Amino acid sequence: MILDTLDNAARYFVLGERIATALKYLRENDCTKLPVGKFPIQGEQIYALVQDNTTKTRDQGVWEAHRKYIDVQFVAAGVEEMGYANIQTLTVKKPYDEQADYALFEGSGSFVTVPAGSFTIFFPEDGHIPGSAVDGKPAAVRKVVIKVAV
Repeated sequence: MILDTLDNAARYFVLGERIATALKYLRENDCTKLPVGKFPIQGEQIYALVQDNTTKTRDQGVWEAHRKYIDVQFVAAGVEEMGYANIQTLTVKKPYDEQADYALFEGSGSFVTVPAGSFTIFFPEDGHIPGSAVDGKPAAVRKVVIKVAV
């Protein structure tokens, strides 16, 4: 799991061409003005999901993880907390669904505050709970999740 600001995105280009492409997309677009929806960047290899969400309390969140895609989650406006735990420390709640590319888990982990202008990168071993409310107070968030094929 990585947490940083978009100002430092170039540091992570060494993680591979696809990660670099995802981070460049975030830097080159005003994500506050993109329409909500799914947008191909490189077909199904890299695509963006632009979302307007309301954060939820931590107890409403569920640990998830993916195998086919790395999540690059960018908060364009607002602030949210995101949970992180290595999936080896979690208990499977719903086995991996290959079609939907996710498994659900139970357990505990750490939470970080992700303000506007910041991104996280969650790899397949990274269980995560996105969209949690800071201080338990639901709020509006504009977020872009870029799915990057492993």
